[in-house]
Amino acid sequence: MSFKMIHENYNVSNLDKSIAFYREALDLHEVRRINGDGFIIVYLTNDASDFELELTWLNEHPQKYDLGECEFHLAFRTDDFDAAHKKHEEMGCICFENPEMGIYFIADPDGYWLEIVPQSNTK
Repeated sequence: MSFKMIHENYNVSNLDKSIAFYREALDLHEVRRINGDGFIIVYLTNDASDFELELTWLNEHPQKYDLGECEFHLAFRTDDFDAAHKKHEEMGCICFENPEMGIYFIADPDGYWLEIVPQSNTK
């Protein structure tokens, strides 16, 4: 028996704003959408992986979610760490840097942390 990770879900308060952020910050694009009664689910991916980020918007929850201490994250490896850092710095979304480990984190519009790892990092 084997298991393959296929997606991670984040609940978001503003779907359009979140989709735009992920497109600009990480080059993710929508691959499918489910419109339900009181909810919308959008799946995002890129050409580098078949893993998907699932964004769920609930009609009755327009406020940002309580993420606690934000001790979880999704990681992205980049082949051009310096260019990625510059882009995210210009976007103003870098929320934490760890130069000793050679990584940094960006935060999406709802406060979810996303780790940016250089290609050379064996993490």
